[in-house]
Amino acid sequence: MTDSSRQALQALANTRFTTYWLDSLDAVDDEAALDRDTSCDLLVVGGGFCGLWSAIQAKEQNPNRDVVLIEARSVANGASGRPAAIMSTSVMHGIDNTERIFPDDVRELERLGQENMDAFKQTIERYQIDCDIEWGGEMKVSIGDQGLDSIDEEHELYLKYGHDAVKLDKAGVQAEIKSPIFHGGTWSRQRSGTVHPGKLVRGLKRAALELGVRLFENTPLLVNRKIPTGVLAETPGAIITAKKVLLATNAWAAGHRHISRRVAAIRDRILVTEPLTGEQMEKLGWQNRQGIYDTRTQLNYMRLTADNRILFGGRLAYFFGNNTDPDHDRTPQPYIRLVQSFYRTFPQLAEEIRFSHAWSGPIGLTTRMAVHYQKYHDGDMVFAGGYSGFGVTASRFGARVGLAILDGVDIPETRMQFALTVPDYIPPEPFRWIGAQITMYALDTLDEKGGWRKPWIWMVQKMGFPITL
Repeated sequence: MTDSSRQALQALANTRFTTYWLDSLDAVDDEAALDRDTSCDLLVVGGGFCGLWSAIQAKEQNPNRDVVLIEARSVANGASGRPAAIMSTSVMHGIDNTERIFPDDVRELERLGQENMDAFKQTIERYQIDCDIEWGGEMKVSIGDQGLDSIDEEHELYLKYGHDAVKLDKAGVQAEIKSPIFHGGTWSRQRSGTVHPGKLVRGLKRAALELGVRLFENTPLLVNRKIPTGVLAETPGAIITAKKVLLATNAWAAGHRHISRRVAAIRDRILVTEPLTGEQMEKLGWQNRQGIYDTRTQLNYMRLTADNRILFGGRLAYFFGNNTDPDHDRTPQPYIRLVQSFYRTFPQLAEEIRFSHAWSGPIGLTTRMAVHYQKYHDGDMVFAGGYSGFGVTASRFGARVGLAILDGVDIPETRMQFALTVPDYIPPEPFRWIGAQITMYALDTLDEKGGWRKPWIWMVQKMGFPITL
């Protein structure tokens, strides 16, 4: 074992391998599980951001609509309780990804994204949700000089589509955050920032209940089938007869066996430090508290919490059979490389930082890296998912459009390509696992070793997976 690995393990010695976001909150009782048969106008499956946004918007649109939401475990137990929660106006995983998948619709999707963020903010204010929102913007930073071309391209896209963004040279980015490996950056300064996702999801749950949503936790969907009046959904304790069903199950791909043909449960790992002292904050800078992501092949992202912890994420992984909760990720070993990357990013803190929390969570990766819709049971059941970045805010947009598709409401968004088409298929097991292992290894070592890794990553991207975005 190297000295660097030993140092990383020491920093992880007292780490809790659970999400900081929920661990930092007082425990609350779950809503009761459904234990008697019922019927409803709309059944929402999944108690994460997309499911809660769907239920809330459905009731806001029609207060008389009978909405039931079921969650297999506890609300926010999945990806919605685990993200970095960097907020962005993008509803398609960044402007560059939007240009890649829908080049004719970029301007409108960016406008819709800004509109979505304004409505997101209004919702937080309307329901008085205290969730540590900070509007410091989002910033992409170059690792060394190699990423400066990417910074230039990002800045041009921001300006092209009407964002308030500034390009920073090395001195400029160092004035924002002190890391010797950051050589430039693009800072989008409005309608973006960070949020506490645990507090947000609890606030959305409260809002849904206040609006009259019937919410049942520890109520997994077992099977469903088409019936003349809609969809019959079976849970362990009851049967639900619903006119319409929206599946907000993202990486879990629950609801229909065909969903996972286009969605893979890729895991993303995150570290959170102990709170920084005033002296440590001086060493760091970061007074504007932006959400940050970098240009590394295996990219890292980072942000500050309200109590001045650094959240530092990255390090993708995939486990056989779309395993969404592997025991391996509750041990120190998977986080050693991420700690080492943290040290390279902030060497001024390396000797004194310890990590209070480390965890991983599944993201719903598709060849689009953005929301899409799959229809089942003659359109009476719709899956809305595939969020793999900026989902905290994009899920509100995805839920709104998903409801319109489900209800057959003709809005401009339902006529756009993102709503009319689906991502490409992903190979089944064991090919999915084998390809993922080779790809993850190539990403880990590409910047250092090159070689065969470059053509492999090029091939994977040509297949539709923009994994270096």
